[in-house]
Amino acid sequence: MASVSYHIHFNGNTEEAFEFYRLVFGTNITRILRFKDLKNPDFKFPEEEQNKIMLIQIPISGGCILSGSDVPNFLGLVSEQENRSKILISADNKAEAEKLFNGLSLGGTIEMPLEQGPWGSYLGTFRDKYGVEWMVEY
Repeated sequence: MASVSYHIHFNGNTEEAFEFYRLVFGTNITRILRFKDLKNPDFKFPEEEQNKIMLIQIPISGGCILSGSDVPNFLGLVSEQENRSKILISADNKAEAEKLFNGLSLGGTIEMPLEQGPWGSYLGTFRDKYGVEWMVEY
Protein backbone atom coordinates (compact mmCIF):
# COMPACT_ATOMS: atom_id res chain seq x y z
CA MET A 1 0.00 0.00 0.00
CA ALA A 2 1.20 3.53 -0.72
CA SER A 3 2.47 5.66 2.13
CA VAL A 4 1.97 9.35 2.60
CA SER A 5 4.82 11.78 3.16
CA TYR A 6 4.74 15.52 3.64
CA HIS A 7 7.05 18.14 2.12
CA ILE A 8 7.20 21.77 3.23
CA HIS A 9 9.04 24.69 1.60
CA PHE A 10 10.74 27.35 3.72
CA ASN A 11 12.47 30.70 3.16
CA GLY A 12 15.91 29.74 4.46
CA ASN A 13 15.01 28.38 7.90
CA THR A 14 14.37 24.72 7.04
CA GLU A 15 17.17 23.40 9.24
CA GLU A 16 15.90 25.36 12.26
CA ALA A 17 12.33 24.16 11.68
CA PHE A 18 13.39 20.53 11.33
CA GLU A 19 15.48 20.63 14.47
CA PHE A 20 12.33 21.83 16.25
CA TYR A 21 10.18 19.08 14.65
CA ARG A 22 12.84 16.46 15.42
CA LEU A 23 12.80 17.38 19.10
CA VAL A 24 8.99 17.37 19.33
CA PHE A 25 8.64 14.00 17.60
CA GLY A 26 11.65 12.54 19.43
CA THR A 27 13.21 11.31 16.21
CA ASN A 28 16.38 11.83 14.18
CA ILE A 29 17.15 13.49 10.88
CA THR A 30 17.53 10.60 8.43
CA ARG A 31 18.60 12.57 5.36
CA ILE A 32 20.04 16.01 4.75
CA LEU A 33 21.25 17.37 1.43
CA ARG A 34 22.45 20.93 0.89
CA PHE A 35 22.59 22.77 -2.42
CA LYS A 36 26.40 22.61 -2.26
CA ASP A 37 26.14 18.79 -2.30
CA LEU A 38 24.78 18.78 -5.87
CA LYS A 39 27.47 17.61 -8.25
CA ASN A 40 25.57 18.48 -11.44
CA PRO A 41 27.12 21.48 -13.28
CA ASP A 42 23.65 22.36 -14.67
CA PHE A 43 22.43 23.12 -11.15
CA LYS A 44 24.68 25.81 -9.72
CA PHE A 45 23.59 27.98 -6.83
CA PRO A 46 25.02 31.31 -5.65
CA GLU A 47 27.55 31.17 -2.83
CA GLU A 48 25.03 32.59 -0.31
CA GLU A 49 22.71 29.63 -0.99
CA GLN A 50 25.26 26.81 -0.86
CA ASN A 51 24.46 25.84 2.76
CA LYS A 52 20.69 26.05 2.33
CA ILE A 53 18.76 22.80 2.55
CA MET A 54 17.78 21.08 -0.67
CA LEU A 55 16.22 18.11 1.17
CA ILE A 56 15.85 17.13 4.80
CA GLN A 57 13.79 14.25 6.18
CA ILE A 58 12.63 12.87 9.52
CA PRO A 59 10.31 9.95 10.29
CA ILE A 60 7.31 11.24 12.25
CA SER A 61 4.71 8.51 12.81
CA GLY A 62 3.47 5.23 11.39
CA GLY A 63 6.04 5.15 8.62
CA CYS A 64 5.29 8.70 7.45
CA ILE A 65 8.17 10.97 6.50
CA LEU A 66 8.26 14.73 6.94
CA SER A 67 10.57 16.40 4.41
CA GLY A 68 11.39 19.98 3.61
CA SER A 69 13.60 22.33 1.66
CA ASP A 70 14.65 25.95 1.36
CA VAL A 71 13.34 27.69 -1.73
CA PRO A 72 16.23 29.16 -3.75
CA ASN A 73 16.09 32.96 -4.04
CA PHE A 74 15.53 32.88 -7.81
CA LEU A 75 12.17 31.13 -7.22
CA GLY A 76 10.90 33.88 -4.91
CA LEU A 77 9.61 33.68 -1.35
CA VAL A 78 7.15 31.16 0.02
CA SER A 79 4.13 32.90 1.54
CA GLU A 80 4.24 31.64 5.11
CA GLN A 81 0.80 33.11 5.80
CA GLU A 82 -1.00 31.37 2.94
CA ASN A 83 -3.53 28.66 3.62
CA ARG A 84 -1.20 25.69 3.18
CA SER A 85 -2.59 22.18 3.29
CA LYS A 86 -2.71 20.97 6.86
CA ILE A 87 -0.69 18.03 8.09
CA LEU A 88 -2.95 15.65 10.02
CA ILE A 89 -1.52 13.62 12.87
CA SER A 90 -3.69 10.84 14.30
CA ALA A 91 -2.45 10.04 17.79
CA ASP A 92 -2.78 6.64 19.45
CA ASN A 93 -4.15 8.12 22.68
CA LYS A 94 -5.27 11.39 24.28
CA ALA A 95 -1.96 11.93 26.12
CA GLU A 96 0.02 11.60 22.88
CA ALA A 97 -2.36 14.01 21.12
CA GLU A 98 -1.86 16.58 23.88
CA LYS A 99 1.93 16.17 23.84
CA LEU A 100 2.15 16.65 20.06
CA PHE A 101 -0.39 19.50 19.99
CA ASN A 102 1.31 21.38 22.84
CA GLY A 103 4.81 20.78 21.48
CA LEU A 104 4.19 21.65 17.85
CA SER A 105 1.97 24.66 18.59
CA LEU A 106 4.57 26.23 20.92
CA GLY A 107 5.27 29.72 19.59
CA GLY A 108 2.56 29.36 16.96
CA THR A 109 -1.10 30.36 16.66
CA ILE A 110 -3.84 28.03 17.84
CA GLU A 111 -6.79 28.11 15.44
CA MET A 112 -8.96 25.60 17.32
CA PRO A 113 -8.03 24.36 20.80
CA LEU A 114 -7.61 20.64 21.31
CA GLU A 115 -11.05 19.48 22.48
CA GLN A 116 -13.74 16.88 21.98
CA GLY A 117 -15.61 17.65 18.77
CA PRO A 118 -19.26 16.86 17.99
CA TRP A 119 -18.06 14.45 15.26
CA GLY A 120 -16.53 12.16 17.88
CA SER A 121 -12.80 12.90 17.76
CA TYR A 122 -10.55 14.91 20.05
CA LEU A 123 -9.18 17.51 17.62
CA GLY A 124 -7.24 20.77 17.54
CA THR A 125 -5.70 22.88 14.77
CA PHE A 126 -2.91 25.43 14.74
CA ARG A 127 -0.26 27.16 12.65
CA ASP A 128 3.20 26.52 14.08
CA LYS A 129 5.86 29.18 14.51
CA TYR A 130 7.07 28.46 10.96
CA GLY A 131 3.65 29.05 9.38
CA VAL A 132 2.88 25.37 8.76
CA GLU A 133 -0.71 24.31 9.49
CA TRP A 134 -1.36 21.18 11.57
CA MET A 135 -4.34 19.16 12.82
CA VAL A 136 -3.90 16.77 15.74
CA GLU A 137 -6.63 14.27 16.52
CA TYR A 138 -7.38 11.30 18.69
